Formats: sequence, structure tokens, C-alpha cells
Amino acid sequence: MAEQHKPVWFITGCSTGFGRELARELLRRGKRVVVTARDKSKVEDLATDSANSLALALDVTDPAQVRAAVQAAERKFGAIDVLVNNAGYGYLAAIEEGEDAEIRAMFEVNVFGLADTIRAVLPGMRRAGRGHIVNITSVGGLVGNAASGYYAATKFAVEGLSEGLAKEVAPLGIKVLAVEPGPFRTDWAGRSLKQTANIIDAYDATAGARRRQISGYSGQQPGDPVRAAQAIIDAVEAPNPPGHLVLGKPGLAMVRQKLDTLQGEIAAWEKTTLGADYPEG
Repeated sequence: MAEQHKPVWFITGCSTGFGRELARELLRRGKRVVVTARDKSKVEDLATDSANSLALALDVTDPAQVRAAVQAAERKFGAIDVLVNNAGYGYLAAIEEGEDAEIRAMFEVNVFGLADTIRAVLPGMRRAGRGHIVNITSVGGLVGNAASGYYAATKFAVEGLSEGLAKEVAPLGIKVLAVEPGPFRTDWAGRSLKQTANIIDAYDATAGARRRQISGYSGQQPGDPVRAAQAIIDAVEAPNPPGHLVLGKPGLAMVRQKLDTLQGEIAAWEKTTLGADYPEG
């Protein structure tokens, strides 16, 4: 493949987890990769091949830094073919326990930073008439659970943004993929996870129990980040790429249960649903 046609991947949040494993796998396959993290020193080890890689400091909540990083990538490689919005983190709290500053900070990274990065890469993709935007959401973007309602709200937002974006950019030659991982052995449930300091005893059996469950299985989740990275690449490179990709057996079970419940409620209340319209005729 000629150098100018070798796709360029731009990945946010490469210091740990999915971002790091995805960058490693892409570089192993000989792809060109822009690896980013708030602390550039944590990703410089990934970018030792200067012809095919570039390490950049990037805090997605800093609009000027987002644009500077995209421009640096385009200067070096000419274009960005695949954007992977991976930067993000979790916060556990019952809704009543939520702390305003923590909630807003998470939305800044998980939603607004992601959207800002998309806006920064779209002009180049539109000019090229091609591109792929990959948003790492979560099974929590399809299923809400106790203790993770605020986190789910950020990921539900990304799901809606992804679906709307896909319809806008399809005629322009740009594809969109929302990736929904279940529990994987990343730092999400470990060092990266934030938890409320405002504990309310009334929620101990619901939000409290789930906080303990999540903290207890950190490092023991069934999902393999390396296999997840391979799955994401395979989906992007597929002749007919999907718009959604659920990853992992537990996540798939949760999503199917949610769909079955939703279908059942729609069927049970169909008469009431249809009765909300003006009478025909």
C-alpha cells in the first residue's frame, strides 16, 4: 500500500486501557498512529517509530489543545482517517449522592471534549471525502444501573450524538461507530474510577452494593483489552462496518435483556401509545 494511502488513526486517552492497547495493535500492524494523553510522557514509548507514529499532549477539555493536536497530526501525515474518541472515565454515585463539580467535570471529558474533538477533525475528513469516527461509549450507554446513572448519562449522550452524526456524515463518505464495552480489565474500575464522598445510607442496598461490586472485581473482569482492540480494528476495516459494536459476553447479555424488556413494555402499552394521537378521520 502506498504511504499516502496508509490510514492515519488519531486516538485520545492512550496512557492506559483501550487507547493504549489499540495504539499498540495498530502499530504492530504497520499503521500510522497519533497517540495522545494529557501527560505526553506516558505515551512517548508508543511512538518510537517517527515515520509512523506521533505522540502529542492532549487534554480534550482544552479546545485550543484539541485543535493544535489535530493540526499537528494533519501537518505530519496529511490527514486523519480514523478518529477514536477513547478518553473518558467513570464516577459512581446514586443520583442523590452526586456532587455537582464531579458530575460536570465528567461531562466535560466524556461528552463535551469528545464532541469538540469530532468538530476539529470533521473539516479535514469532509475535504478528503472519507473518514471513520469511533466513539468508545459503554454498555452503560445502553443500560443504566444503580450508582452509575451520571456516568450512563454521559454515555447515553454519546450514543445519541453518534447516531445523529452518522446520518449527517454518511453522504459525505464518513462513517461512525459506537463501541459499547462491558466489563474489561482496564483502569476504569481501578485507579481511573471516581466515587462520591457523599454517601447516603438509604442507597446502600442499591448504589452502595454496586459500588462494592465494581471495586471488588477490578482486575478480574472477563474482557480482554487486547482482543477488544483487535475487534475495533476489524470492525473499522470491514467492507460493511457496523454502527454499533457491543464487546464482551456480560455486556451482550445486559444489552439483550434491556432490549427484551423494552420490547415487552412497548407491546404491553401499545394501545395507550397509539391512543395519544389525534383520532384519525
